[in-house]
Amino acid sequence: MNDRKTIWDPLRKKEVALTPEERVRQWFIGVLANQMEVPMHMMMSEAGFRLGGKQFRADIIVYDRKTAPLIVVECKRPEVELTQEVLDQAIRYNMVLNVRMIIITNGTRTFILERGEEGYRCTGNVPKYTDLL
Repeated sequence: MNDRKTIWDPLRKKEVALTPEERVRQWFIGVLANQMEVPMHMMMSEAGFRLGGKQFRADIIVYDRKTAPLIVVECKRPEVELTQEVLDQAIRYNMVLNVRMIIITNGTRTFILERGEEGYRCTGNVPKYTDLL
């Protein structure tokens, strides 16, 4: 008998292993859908892409209405500190994705960074999806 706990991922449309990081990812999908009002069909979890010949996976990518990446979200387990290294990981992803907003979260702390003329800056607000389009 398999006692492995799972959770439904509405973006991948399947049951996935309920790891601490997956719990954070599923919680943040809810934040995106409910607080930011991102339509479910405009998000993808565990989205694969190539950078420098290597394969990477972003935890969550939010797309605009023309299916261009708009937001990349990097999720960590709750006990993982959100350091410059975590932010650098998301910024590296952005070399390929070219998003307007980067979000890093461990379920306890969340940082929302918006791209401006001089790089990324922390913003204190949770924007609505339609305001970013």
